[in-house]
Amino acid sequence: MVVYITHLLYHRLPSSFIDFLRRMFPKPHCYDLILHRKIGMNMQTKHKKKKARKHDSELKCRRWNGELEEIRKEQNSIREGQSQVGEKLEAMEIECEALHEESKLMIERSALTQIRLALMLNILTARKDGDYAKAAHFTQLLRLA
Repeated sequence: MVVYITHLLYHRLPSSFIDFLRRMFPKPHCYDLILHRKIGMNMQTKHKKKKARKHDSELKCRRWNGELEEIRKEQNSIREGQSQVGEKLEAMEIECEALHEESKLMIERSALTQIRLALMLNILTARKDGDYAKAAHFTQLLRLA
């Protein structure tokens, strides 16, 4: 037999009847069902715990949202940094190609200068030796170079 007593009836019952019910149903679960005050306290405790859990979960969600926002900002700054590094790398590659072409041109000019100097030296040597045909030939080559 289970008897439900609401909170309002509990206050209207005489204490002798409440003692009788306690003796009649000594087990805690029966006591919980009969005496609504204890159930009410349990419900309040459960409600407080549930509310605390909900509050904790809301705090966790806010904290996670804050952390997610920080992560998004970090990722955006990383992306911006990567794009800046990419732009700098591209500019460096263009500059490297330009320097490579310039150094290639300088090497070619240096080689031509070396050839001209060698021809001039051969012309002077041929004139010194009195070999004017050879000197004329080297002069012709110097004009072509």
